[in-house]
Amino acid sequence: MKAYWQLTLAQLRIFARNRQVLFFTLLFPIILMLALGSFLGNSGGTSISMAVIDHDESSASKALLSNFQKNEAIQLDQSNNVDEALDELKTDDYQVVMEIPKGYGKHLQTHAEKSKALDLPVYYNETNASASQLGLTVVTSAVDQVSKNIEDYSPVVAVQPKGVRALDIGYIDFLVPGIVAMMIMNNNMNGVAGQISAWRERGILRRMQGTRLKASTFIAAQITARVLLNGLQAILVLVVASILFNVQVNGSWLALLTFVVLGTLAFMAIGFIIAGLAKNPESAGPIAAFASFPMLFLGGVFFSINSMPEYLQPFVHVLPISHLSTALRETMNVGTPFLGLWPHWLTLVAWLAVAFTIASRTFKWE
Repeated sequence: MKAYWQLTLAQLRIFARNRQVLFFTLLFPIILMLALGSFLGNSGGTSISMAVIDHDESSASKALLSNFQKNEAIQLDQSNNVDEALDELKTDDYQVVMEIPKGYGKHLQTHAEKSKALDLPVYYNETNASASQLGLTVVTSAVDQVSKNIEDYSPVVAVQPKGVRALDIGYIDFLVPGIVAMMIMNNNMNGVAGQISAWRERGILRRMQGTRLKASTFIAAQITARVLLNGLQAILVLVVASILFNVQVNGSWLALLTFVVLGTLAFMAIGFIIAGLAKNPESAGPIAAFASFPMLFLGGVFFSINSMPEYLQPFVHVLPISHLSTALRETMNVGTPFLGLWPHWLTLVAWLAVAFTIASRTFKWE
């Protein structure tokens, strides 16, 4: 146990004394977050996208839909499920969602001058006020035209606005969990591969092997030091993001840190594999870069996985960083509980088990 703590403290001292390591592991992710967050953090479109659920399916309701389709300011989608449309409204896929109730066509035919106007429920996102108000204005104008087209005009149908509370998520909220996932990948896969290869070439591992030190103690100390470093860095990034961009952790901090630990272990195992395959530190770097570069762009760090081409989807959903970034994002932005993210932590555990099995066979002391 004494050797384990001494090795852990020695590894932490190595990190502290190496200014380049401190810069790239602590400051670089923050600088990247500040740069992208400042330019893109508040970006977003204000185009009016609208979903309509037609419960009436009459000639009158189809005529109303036709009016919406002719309006160049509206991008219209027809849906059959109100709950699904409202879920997409909450994620800003739509600015407004409207229901055409059953009996709409009959009401237009039997409407008398003093009878009450039929309400058309129109849902909008309360947390996206500018786009929602613009959408309500356009929709109200189009619906009001139905009444004006009737002789002896009086309100036949009227918009009934209904606010839907959703999470106010911007690009910076999407970006920060990706930055944390990228940091974990680089620190462990690239860092472990380079450090272990360098120690092997300098004979440090051979001298360790000649002592009574067990390989399990050496690996446990490496794991502890890197888990502490990654936990510290993740907290630092989140604190800076909270202060400067008001990024919040809506879910459990315990679940968040658990995924940090799982990601650290999984990428450390991959790093040990690369260290075992590399003949020297000069070859370890390119091998690690060859493995990490595709994951950086295909793993959902900077861009949504769902926006990638269909032919890449099966490959993307196997990558450990895609599960890590998605799990961190779901925990922070949505507040999904740990058990609800079982596909992601189960995949990370599978990567950990398989990679450490391979690493144990490829690892060399000299």
